[in-house]
Amino acid sequence: MAVLAHPDDEALGVGGTLAKYAAEGVETVLVTATLGQRGRYRGHPPGHELHPGEPSLASIREAELRAAAAVLGVRELILLGYRDQELDRADPREARARIVQAIRRTRPHVVVTFGPDGAYGHPDHIAISQLTTAAVVAAADASFTGEAALTPHAVSKLYYMAMPEPAWAAYQAAFKQLVSVVDGVERHAVPWPQWAVTTTIDTRTAWEAVWRAVSCHESQVSGYAGLAQLAPEHHQALWGRQSFYRAFSLVNGGRTCEADLFEGLRT
Repeated sequence: MAVLAHPDDEALGVGGTLAKYAAEGVETVLVTATLGQRGRYRGHPPGHELHPGEPSLASIREAELRAAAAVLGVRELILLGYRDQELDRADPREARARIVQAIRRTRPHVVVTFGPDGAYGHPDHIAISQLTTAAVVAAADASFTGEAALTPHAVSKLYYMAMPEPAWAAYQAAFKQLVSVVDGVERHAVPWPQWAVTTTIDTRTAWEAVWRAVSCHESQVSGYAGLAQLAPEHHQALWGRQSFYRAFSLVNGGRTCEADLFEGLRT
């Protein structure tokens, strides 16, 4: 299960991982907290004459998300319906309970979300990381009921997305410098040191699916037409490796870098 904040987080963030495991027969679930309705449309900010407005953009981005999820082989898409750029102001008990409900119903072995830094300090990314981490703990607690009165489920492994410097450099060279302005302060991408990465997944076989999924988010990536002209080897370099930090595991540990999110679980 990947629990993320916006449409396109799944393709740009963990698309290779989702596609790789889906192709191997792993059942994948995607939880998306918002529809990104307060974002730009084809580069135009909200309020611009060519911006369709929040309700229309929400519909556009939901359709793009569903198309991308299908390309990546996602078995089930769960939409939480929170407003874009306000996830950190959602009722944390209610939001946590909804994620607990999704975990208890689908019963994933592995959960992936943003790291506590939110990749580049995006408040929605930070919020979904905190909410997901709390929900993973609560899902296993029989005393936790709320709106999630289903059989408790203990997730075996929780991972945070952890992009080291080379990955960020390639990513931002292809797209743009990712910046989040919060309370008047610019927040930039914070690469993870290589020694802190616990898990690196080889997703080179999935790069074509990732690119197709990224392309589904046309309202967001239409300004990056140069990406379509990249040679296959450059696409493979961009999408062919994904890194994670193992926040906790009930089945394995140690210092050796994993090459599989299911290490310790496969028989």
